[in-house]
Amino acid sequence: MQTVMIVSLILCAAIAVWGVADPDSMTGAAQGLVNYSLTALDWYFLLLCTGFLVIMAVMAFSRYGNIKLGADDEEPEFSTGSWVAMLFAAGMGSGLLFWGVAEPIYHFMTPPVGEGETAEAARNAMVITNLHWGLHAWSIYGCCAMTVAYFTFRLKLPSMVSTPIVVGFKNVFDKRTLRGIGNTADILAVIAVVFGLAGSLAMGTLMVRSGMSAVFGTDQSVTMSMIIIAVMTVCFLLSACTGVEKGIKILSNINMIIAIVILLFVLFGGPTAYLFQSFVYAIGDYLIQLVPMSFKTYAYTPAGSWNWFHGWTLTYLIWWLAWGPFVGIFIARISRGRTIREFVIYVVGVPTIVSMLWFAAFGGAAIHIEMFGAGGIADKVFADVAGALFAFFEYFPGAIVLNFLAVILIFIFLVTSADSGTFVISMMTSKGNLNPDTKLKLIWGLIMAAITVATIVTESVKVAKVMAITGAIPFTFVIIMQLAAFFRIVREDPMVRKPHTEVRHPDRDGQSDESAA
Repeated sequence: MQTVMIVSLILCAAIAVWGVADPDSMTGAAQGLVNYSLTALDWYFLLLCTGFLVIMAVMAFSRYGNIKLGADDEEPEFSTGSWVAMLFAAGMGSGLLFWGVAEPIYHFMTPPVGEGETAEAARNAMVITNLHWGLHAWSIYGCCAMTVAYFTFRLKLPSMVSTPIVVGFKNVFDKRTLRGIGNTADILAVIAVVFGLAGSLAMGTLMVRSGMSAVFGTDQSVTMSMIIIAVMTVCFLLSACTGVEKGIKILSNINMIIAIVILLFVLFGGPTAYLFQSFVYAIGDYLIQLVPMSFKTYAYTPAGSWNWFHGWTLTYLIWWLAWGPFVGIFIARISRGRTIREFVIYVVGVPTIVSMLWFAAFGGAAIHIEMFGAGGIADKVFADVAGALFAFFEYFPGAIVLNFLAVILIFIFLVTSADSGTFVISMMTSKGNLNPDTKLKLIWGLIMAAITVATIVTESVKVAKVMAITGAIPFTFVIIMQLAAFFRIVREDPMVRKPHTEVRHPDRDGQSDESAA
């Protein structure tokens, strides 16, 4: 059994046992690490994530965009519709449902600067929300996925986080040192995925519980949360055993259909003209403020704004970094046969537009209720953020139907995310096997469920967010090394050097195809 698998299993199993036995101690340690990192390294995280956005833009609009993630004559493995559905379900999914109403309302009522509950606060609320869920987030995923996809499908090497590092720096470090760096990178990636998924699944479970209470009148106890987690675990383990082509693909397509139905209902059942006006307005504001917001650390503002920046923007950026290895490897796995330009458009551009439309509909309608309608939605959001979406549906006709659809959608999103995460972790601990063993997926699924249980016991969304971002902090250095290695290799790609001439690929010219393990 390989080193990465043994060490990852021991560490994650130990954390799972610790969390179940003493959840307060585990979450307290995670909170301390996150608080220190946010205070000391806020500038670093913001600059790093903005750099990822710049890299994605360069890759799309330069001749690097012509490079195919696979052989030059290779066709995409999945249709564009299924591809987008899978990457979207894995990348954000239930998060959009959880925060679609709540986040714009939070920023509208209590903005980082200026007075709340004003027209200006409403505009800024949409800009801030789009910053958190837009180009930066998907650029993080894009960078993580692009490097792995290039080495896996272009150079025919193992689909591992460490592969770019091992291959890109083979002339810099000796084999023993390089093997140690590669194993460390893979272990950090596994821990980041496990923690990131556990925190997100915990938040999703709280939301499903609130939805079931609204639809079926069930209680909102810890016992109910445990029942939801148990059912979800059984479902995602069954789905994980069927592979990407069946379970994940089918669930993702179902997700998108239900999400589109709910989105259309809100758009055309609410103040339609206002919502589309808000959407168009938000696009302009976002593009205008993108550059200054990408470097805004609130260094010259009062402490309250600085704390807000840490609690929201920085937390989100690190959260996306936590999901980077999971979503990155998964997106890489389903992006075979796409050019880098096409990859950037669909992995960064399309999801950003869809996310902006989603928040314009849900967040815009919620703000409209506060500014021009009956009001009261903000009080419900602050009282129970996990139940914000269901409180929002009370202002629409057919609320019971919407609540029911939302519960189903959230649950399927969670199953899809957990399914994808289990699949990716199993790949990372089986030397990049694109179709890992079922027993390995079952083991990792149970460990991830145990850590989720430990997180959910706290009954706190804040703790869930902390758990989700804990594993990302050390992983940022791995991403930097991945990208450095990628640029060392990609500049020698035949499509870059002689784009109109038939030239053999580096791996076909005798370059070592050694495993990254």
